[in-house]
Amino acid sequence: MRHTLTGIHPCFSESVKDLIRYLRHEDETRDIRQQLGAAQILQNDLLPIITQYPQEKVLYEAVIRLLVNLTQPALLCFGKVPDNPTFRHHFMQVVSYLQGYKEAFADEKVFGVLSEKLYDLLQLDWEQRQEEDNLLIERILLLVRNVLHVPPEPEEEKNIDDDASVHDKVLWAMHMSGMDDLIKFLATSQEEQQWAMHILEIISLMFRDQKPDQLAMTGQAKTTEQKEKESRELEILKQRELAAKKQRTFERGTRHSRFGGTYLIQGLKSIADRDVVCHMGIHKLKNYSHDTGKKTNRVPKRKQAAKEVEKKHRSALNVRLFLKEFCLDFLENCYNRLMYVVKDNLIREKAQQYDETYYLWAVSFFMEFNRVYQFRPELVSETVTIRAFHFVERNITNYYEMMLTDKAAAGSWSRRMHLALKAYQELLNTINEMDHSKDENLRESARVIKCNIFYVMEFRELFLTLFRKYDATKQPKSFLKDLIETTHLFIQMIEKFCKGRSNLFVQKKKFKRKKSKSKKLASTSSEKSQEELEEIWKLTLEELDKCAEGQEPLSDDVVPFDAALEIPVEEQRAEAMIRIQDALLAGKAAEALVLLRAAREVWPEGDVFGSSDLRLEEESELLKQILFAKLPRQPTVEAEGIDEFRDEEIEEEETESVRVIENEFNFLDYLKRFANAGVVKPYVLLLKDYRQNTPHTNHCIVKMLYRLAYNLKMDTLLYQLSVFHLFSQILEDPASSSYQELVKFSKYVLNRFFTLAANNNKVFVELLFWKNIATIREMTEGYRKDEQSGVNKKAPTWSSEEEEELETLYLRFKEEQGDKDVIDSIMECIKNDTRTRRQIAAKLVQMNLVDSIRDLKRVKKGTKIVLWREEQEMELETLFVEFRESDDILGNIMKNITTKRSRARIVDKLISMGLVSDRKELYKKQRKLTKGANQEEEEDFLNDVGYDVVQGLSDVDNELDEDDSSNDETGESMIKFRSRYAAKGAGQKMGLGEIDPAISNLCYKLRQQVMESFWRISANLNVQQLRRIASVITLHDGGWDAVERNEDVSADQRSEVWQAQMMARERNATPAKVDDESKGRTDQADDSPSGSDSETKGDGEKSKHKHPLKRSRLLDSDDELDDEVKEPVDTEMMEEPKTDSDMSDSDVTHRVIKRRRRAIEDDDED
Repeated sequence: MRHTLTGIHPCFSESVKDLIRYLRHEDETRDIRQQLGAAQILQNDLLPIITQYPQEKVLYEAVIRLLVNLTQPALLCFGKVPDNPTFRHHFMQVVSYLQGYKEAFADEKVFGVLSEKLYDLLQLDWEQRQEEDNLLIERILLLVRNVLHVPPEPEEEKNIDDDASVHDKVLWAMHMSGMDDLIKFLATSQEEQQWAMHILEIISLMFRDQKPDQLAMTGQAKTTEQKEKESRELEILKQRELAAKKQRTFERGTRHSRFGGTYLIQGLKSIADRDVVCHMGIHKLKNYSHDTGKKTNRVPKRKQAAKEVEKKHRSALNVRLFLKEFCLDFLENCYNRLMYVVKDNLIREKAQQYDETYYLWAVSFFMEFNRVYQFRPELVSETVTIRAFHFVERNITNYYEMMLTDKAAAGSWSRRMHLALKAYQELLNTINEMDHSKDENLRESARVIKCNIFYVMEFRELFLTLFRKYDATKQPKSFLKDLIETTHLFIQMIEKFCKGRSNLFVQKKKFKRKKSKSKKLASTSSEKSQEELEEIWKLTLEELDKCAEGQEPLSDDVVPFDAALEIPVEEQRAEAMIRIQDALLAGKAAEALVLLRAAREVWPEGDVFGSSDLRLEEESELLKQILFAKLPRQPTVEAEGIDEFRDEEIEEEETESVRVIENEFNFLDYLKRFANAGVVKPYVLLLKDYRQNTPHTNHCIVKMLYRLAYNLKMDTLLYQLSVFHLFSQILEDPASSSYQELVKFSKYVLNRFFTLAANNNKVFVELLFWKNIATIREMTEGYRKDEQSGVNKKAPTWSSEEEEELETLYLRFKEEQGDKDVIDSIMECIKNDTRTRRQIAAKLVQMNLVDSIRDLKRVKKGTKIVLWREEQEMELETLFVEFRESDDILGNIMKNITTKRSRARIVDKLISMGLVSDRKELYKKQRKLTKGANQEEEEDFLNDVGYDVVQGLSDVDNELDEDDSSNDETGESMIKFRSRYAAKGAGQKMGLGEIDPAISNLCYKLRQQVMESFWRISANLNVQQLRRIASVITLHDGGWDAVERNEDVSADQRSEVWQAQMMARERNATPAKVDDESKGRTDQADDSPSGSDSETKGDGEKSKHKHPLKRSRLLDSDDELDDEVKEPVDTEMMEEPKTDSDMSDSDVTHRVIKRRRRAIEDDDED
């Protein structure tokens, strides 16, 4: 590819497209990319083309596409830093080519051409801008991003501070070309919000090597504080140099000796169990060690301390001044708008994965710059909110959980968590600065935000969690430094906030344990004898007399119930009675009297707590009855042992219910949460680097240790050999005069130790171990035997070999990946198979391998998986497409998905991916029964209740009116009959005060026959119709016997029973028609009480009898019908209704049939 100054060959654009095509099909070693890098095609050809021929649109766009492809980061090409040496070599080769590309881009002409093209595109309105224009804008922004992303080469760029690096040259070229102004325009423009994420990423890469505090102080004279700091550092260096010079002088003797001499070191034993023979000078005796000359053991990679990644470089002065002006303009015009748009994209998941890290970086950087330069809260008001605190805290928790689960990428998750922690620290610094402002409005705003922060439990528990789970192999010391400084600031703020208030209520989680242990009803009054109760009552009478005389005041704000409970107030009456009894047993007669009166006002019904006009003497008598009464109390779980380490086993059925409550905040109680070896160890670890730490960091460390040792009197927690060795180094430091705070605290702890050692000579042995609260108490108050401390004599003992085995197994299974529980793996491999889960967990806590037993509980799979990877999203989309037409979409997805997650997570992800618009689409579909299935169910039902379906349908079809000729409608009307009778509907619709027992009996019989759970009565049935239907049931349950016994039965009831009996007779006669219809007609005529009436009826009128008879069969079983046939019928009883009603039996039957048919037809119409 060659070009001339006069023109360009038309095949150039095709050649560029060929290169793009080749790069698209390169292999996994990125061979095409490496060949183009070795040929330096970007430096020699591509950049000259875009600088000399920007008017060639097709060629220009093709070259920009190729440049974006060539300059993309090596991590995107390889996915991650390869572990294979061969691929790692290719990776480093690609990085070296990228560094060459970055140096070539440090040219004002290149960025000038890019800026002009970008400016022309941004001048176009949205109506004029084409899709190709938007693509070109995005490619130019990506090209700038790729160039700034190239990492520096530390070996080649060994520049000192204030010297220009390649990155500084690129930034200066951007500034001179005006690219920085275009970036600020894109950040503040409302029409260009779609480029917000690209702009924020470019800005973060621009300030990658800068410190906001140094940048804010650029161009300003040094303050007095800075001068004192520099002079103090210089004095420390001077003192150490003088001490080292003095030490070298002592090491050289006044007389030269050709032989070093031979000495015996008393108290230091050699291998032969004799004193060590030393063959070196006395001045070197202090450095003697048995390990001298030995080969140092190699520390495994997984146990090596995490390395610091961030390396700051102070740029040239002109670059820093340009960046400072950029920050000021960005804060003035762009920050609030851009951060709002970016956060909105993050919440709506419009951004790419891990883009929230740029947001967190911007929060920490620009808020610190604003605080150090000229504190103006209105410039960063978008991120000084409760929502910002919640967003940052949620990301910290998310990164923390992923660091524990995704161990392969623990380093990346640790760096993201460090970014979130720095953002959280800067939010607290800004609130603290607002709290010290002279503006009253700012102080009030800070107070409101602090109230919300301190109230929420997650904000207070965050630091404890991060300290207890700190891992030096995954998290660098810079993270620990920021964590300690942030904790110091938070505790300082909450301490100041509590001092100005008498009470502060905060949220707190309450864990309620439920165990399957034996429960018993406890009665406090029954535990006391009658004599003791009499003594209590005498004292109670004296206090009541004082209340009557007005000597003891009675409070008026007592509430006898707890409104926060889920139990209704009406059901808390028994609990109020128990509270009164407890007050009497505790000797609080006035409180019991006030509770009694308050309960009387809340529950006046029944005069349980006495009437409203009781005198004091009557109230005293009522209190006496309550005191001597044996009130049933709530079941209480048997008391557990105080020491959780001595429990024999963990019960698998144990569950915990978490409930958030409010209680009054106590600062000392909160501070006691930090009195733990897991928290003290990170502080001591960072204190070992006190020479490299800043004075503020050392102050934060000493302040926390001082709170524990002095305020809480827990200095025993620091009685550890490694801590004392560190104190010795501080006291012997030549520059100890510059660490007065450390020296003073070290002397205080050592003095307290030797004071305790005078009374307890075992504390020297305790120096070898980190201690818990129980050990501290024994060291200060004296050691107790197992009998005195209440420890179970049968508590399991562990030998030293078993402890070593347990520690080895725990460390091995802790590092292994997998979903299997650690204790389960230990129980499979431990030699002593009699050890229970509780014993192993308790021993691990006792050995300080874990902080609490709660850390060893089994975790449900998938409950803590929050992020979705790209391949997991593709798998979810594939499963959704596969099971979209199934009845249970969500159930099938959960069965087949690889990474198990909760239903809520899967539903939320499906909605966010746009696969479903509403979660109702994922509900399990109920299959609708087909017409044939419904018909089969109806036939089975009718057969069960004794109805002949075939004969019944044929009879009904022949006998109903022409309007009701449909078979389906007939079947539906018959099947509806079973669901129209229920006592609930009758009482509500008809306004009845009480339900008729016969109707209740009817519903019971129906439910017994067809096994239905819920029944309803049709609103069209009146009381008379229900009673006639219920009479069928009453007949079989003793109604007919009552008539025979001539009991007190009304005339209407006698008539109803008679009618029901006649209907039952005719029903029994009906089945005979199926076998022999002619014989059935003759039998029916003979059984009729009045033969003449029966014979005069026509066939049409006979058919009218069949419909209600068939309907009434639904109400009786086959067995009941058989029993009815066998019952003898007295002729006198048959004639009795005739005399009462003055009509024949046939007339009664016909009238009943007409009424029933009319009701059935009305129901069918409805």
